Amino acid sequence: MGLTPEPPPAITLFLCGDVMIGRGIDQILPFRCEPHLFEPYMRSALGYVELAERARGPLARPVGFDYIWGDALAELERAAPDARIINLETSLTSSEDARADKRIHYRAHPANAPCLTVAKIDCCVLANNHVLDWGVRGLEETLDTLHAAGVRTAGAGRDEHEAAAPAVIELAADRRVLVFALGMESAGVPLDWAATKHKPGVRVLRDLSAKTAAGVAASVAAVRRPGDVVAVSIHWGGNWGYEISRAEREFAQRLIDAGAADVVHGHSSHHPKAIEIYRDRPILYGCGDFLNDYEGISGHESFRSELALMYFPTLDAGSGKLARLALIPTRIRGFRVNLAKDEEAAWLAAMLDREARRFGSRVERGADNCLFVRPH
Repeated sequence: MGLTPEPPPAITLFLCGDVMIGRGIDQILPFRCEPHLFEPYMRSALGYVELAERARGPLARPVGFDYIWGDALAELERAAPDARIINLETSLTSSEDARADKRIHYRAHPANAPCLTVAKIDCCVLANNHVLDWGVRGLEETLDTLHAAGVRTAGAGRDEHEAAAPAVIELAADRRVLVFALGMESAGVPLDWAATKHKPGVRVLRDLSAKTAAGVAASVAAVRRPGDVVAVSIHWGGNWGYEISRAEREFAQRLIDAGAADVVHGHSSHHPKAIEIYRDRPILYGCGDFLNDYEGISGHESFRSELALMYFPTLDAGSGKLARLALIPTRIRGFRVNLAKDEEAAWLAAMLDREARRFGSRVERGADNCLFVRPH
């Protein structure tokens, strides 16, 4: 009688919301773009540094490449995820081709790419509303810079084929994590940013219909192999508010029903939103801003958008089902990621539990302020 083969080990992912290392943050890094902006209320990226210093005190300049990750680096080493995936909402470019009809333009100097490699980021999702802020030249330099640094990309490319192709993260024992990325007009992605056969751009979703979900599922099925774990990353919805539209929920569930997603990774909201566990798969409707240069800017204080989360879903490598979903609460301060204090973690736990209950899940606070999401 032959031995029963051991089941493949579980796969843990690191996911987070928007990582915005441009504008003010770029100005404190080792290499800096020209600071000029075209915003009606701020004409220099240095203005965002001044706002933060006015609110939090002096910032060192320049800081090291690891500075912006702060406490997150130790948490990543402790969790040891198999794949690290972020939504990079910044062009890595020195292009001056600022899109004229956009008021806000994010870029960081391409020589600051070590900010990503120091955190061992495996994949940058680019299907968002800032990757083309500095034109096609800016997008192409971003792609070149990331690929030269060994960082995979998803959701944008030099044509529609590259934009639609998944990032493939190879793991041990012939396992893979596939990342598909999509952007929507509801999150500020212009429809004319859509990549075509002959034009660089973003993979844009025109709607959230059953037909569109079937199209995404077909593109996943074309490359998925048995044992693959698939994350579908979607930049959708507005910046503020906890409401989840019926269309968003049905779209995410259709992807799971079709076997096209083991994790739905939603982002665009400036604050964390509800989490649903559907058929043993997590749907993160909005992960919030993980890092930005908003310190010192007032408005929307009730959402406490300086608070964010590190998401660590652990999935069964054979079935893709969720084994555990752990969250580490964080806070942006001094243009870096810091662990949240007790009161901040308690606030996040209460808010997330309130929102998750609407979808049949619970959020519990454990030791060291770690949060756990469970079906109710």
